[in-house]
Amino acid sequence: MDYDVLVAVENRTEEYALTSVARQANGSAWLKAGNTVVLATVVIDETEFVEEGFLPLTVQYIEKAYAAGKIPGGFIKREAKPSDFETLTSRIIDRSLRPLFPKGFANPVQITVMVLSADEDADLQVLGLNAASAALYVSDIDIDIPVSAVRVAKVDGEVLFNPTLPQLKNSTLDLFLAGTESDLLMIEMRVQGSVETELLDTMMVDPLVDPALAAETIARYRSNAMGEDDFIVLLSEAQQLLATANSSYAKAFAPFKKETFKLTCIAAEPDEHLMAYVREHHSDDIAAAIAQMARTERSTALRNLRKKILDAEPEFDEHALKKAIEAVKRETVRTQVLQTQTRADGRRLDEVRPISILTNVLPSVHSSCLFTRGQTQALVTLTIGGNKDAQMYEELTDSSAQYESFMVHYNFPGFSVGEASPVQPPRRRELGHGNLAKRALEPVLEAPGQTVRLVSEILESNGSSSMATVCGGYMALKAADLDTADPIAGVAMGLVSEGDLHMVLTDITGLEDHDGDMDFKVAGSKEGITALQMDIKLGGISLELLKTALYQAKAGRAHIIDIMADAENKIELSEELPGSDFFSIDPDRVADVIGQAGKTIREIIEKFEVAIDIDKKAGNVKVTGKNREGVKGAREHIEQIVSVPKMEKPEYHVGDIVKGRVKKIVDFGAFIELPGGVDGLLHISKISDSHVRNVSDVLSEGDDIDVEILEFKGTKISLGRAPAA
Repeated sequence: MDYDVLVAVENRTEEYALTSVARQANGSAWLKAGNTVVLATVVIDETEFVEEGFLPLTVQYIEKAYAAGKIPGGFIKREAKPSDFETLTSRIIDRSLRPLFPKGFANPVQITVMVLSADEDADLQVLGLNAASAALYVSDIDIDIPVSAVRVAKVDGEVLFNPTLPQLKNSTLDLFLAGTESDLLMIEMRVQGSVETELLDTMMVDPLVDPALAAETIARYRSNAMGEDDFIVLLSEAQQLLATANSSYAKAFAPFKKETFKLTCIAAEPDEHLMAYVREHHSDDIAAAIAQMARTERSTALRNLRKKILDAEPEFDEHALKKAIEAVKRETVRTQVLQTQTRADGRRLDEVRPISILTNVLPSVHSSCLFTRGQTQALVTLTIGGNKDAQMYEELTDSSAQYESFMVHYNFPGFSVGEASPVQPPRRRELGHGNLAKRALEPVLEAPGQTVRLVSEILESNGSSSMATVCGGYMALKAADLDTADPIAGVAMGLVSEGDLHMVLTDITGLEDHDGDMDFKVAGSKEGITALQMDIKLGGISLELLKTALYQAKAGRAHIIDIMADAENKIELSEELPGSDFFSIDPDRVADVIGQAGKTIREIIEKFEVAIDIDKKAGNVKVTGKNREGVKGAREHIEQIVSVPKMEKPEYHVGDIVKGRVKKIVDFGAFIELPGGVDGLLHISKISDSHVRNVSDVLSEGDDIDVEILEFKGTKISLGRAPAA
């Protein structure tokens, strides 16, 4: 392969072939970095147009199993349904490139990114976006602004830009940024546990470690929430890297840019005459429609207004009138915020909508929370399972299967926004929102040895149901009595900007999201951020304004967390909540808990209706059961067994005469319990000098009897009836 361009970026060199593959596409880029090869193509349909107001951009990120020398698993040995990672990566690329297209652009565009060869150290999301941007840049579509990505990690306190995957797995931070030479366009961030955190899990069951110290240490490592000031510093440094990289890309790709054709944009600007008419005669009607905060009610009010105007002015074009009404509505919303610093629902700019929290509303569910904030409502349920319930998955760069023990699944049925649509499998939006909530909560959850699944059913939506999922998810964790390092809440921030005037909005509604300039979701504790997602509708955003939004979000989170704390104090645990316990015993006493042939542990399991897993080498004990009383009883029983001083087992020799007790009678003889808890078999032929037909004719369970040690067969002892004195 002959490469046209070589670009050196932070910690990586990228080679591009821009003219030799996929030449019938409008643009293509073959990107090689190390042993990773990614092919990106861009195709535009120049003849078809779609309804205005919607950018018809589709992005597909596809991983080929052969890229890592693998054959797809399952019955059908070919790639089929995209994995969650592929879907989320497609979404990241889409959100990063969408702002480049001009307003009113209406031609369908398909961007396809295929991973053809994969290095186990490669960051496929960063390379996928860079390849897609390169293909778009050199295409004949009139877009000449490169976009690139940078990932930021923090390992042992040291900040790393564009880390390898092994470094990222050991990092306490995962920050992904996409932008142009001058502007940030998209940010995703999460904090995560480190290798030290995973090792510290064993401290809780180590008999040599003080439990209070272990809990404190784990909380310190797990609560890696990032402070707002530290976050801004990292953004500033990363933005400089993006500026340098995009400048290099622009210079390198410019000679390979195809001759562009003029983009066809459907007129996006509304008719000024119609707008003036609506302002003059129907401003009050617009204001009344805005006051209808539910989306369906507002849409109905605006539709009725359009019909009213057409009845009075039948010469007006209905489609143009609809655009004019929408434009005046947007203008009214923004003017109200900028000039009066109040919002359509009467709130202050930094005011959170009323919150209601009900826990364990579902009697047969392990735990649940009905979280309502304004007209957004999430029913979040929690189910606890064991290790075997974890979700198995394998990403392209993984050497073996991985297991996900904490899952957040988000569902968005049509009725939540008043739409008559069937319930469908999760789409990109559902996967993205669930992933954001998972990233927000995972750093503070402490549930070693357990699998936890949260499911968020959105029952009503008018602004940031993903952040309602975060809040409801945390309350469901507490309603299940699971340990967490910090309370976590989430809030969606918005921005209205005209010239030098900027207003940041806390807890935005759907109306403010639609007519505003930013959707900025921030989740974390009172101290800092655990997860963040930002999409900017402007050309970019200054770091100073971003800092204002971050601190306003922090105040909003603190307000929500205080309300959640009050609700937490009122939690009544569900009777269906399963119990689990983890503790340690002396490894030398494991045999006493198990008993001969497993008799003792079976009795505990049956009596208390629990499952018991014991690490024989370390002495770690895990007890799980359908109810907490059974788990508690099983632990107390085990601890009672190991608290009794261990009896030294007597040493027996052939010929010894020992007094034992008949433990069990069987057809072929009787099992005799000897001193020290040792059992031996007295065969029917050895019971008496005369022939014995039925053992029960001679012996009864509980009888004391003198026996002689006849023989050792491995761990088994053969006995005979001791001769009479």
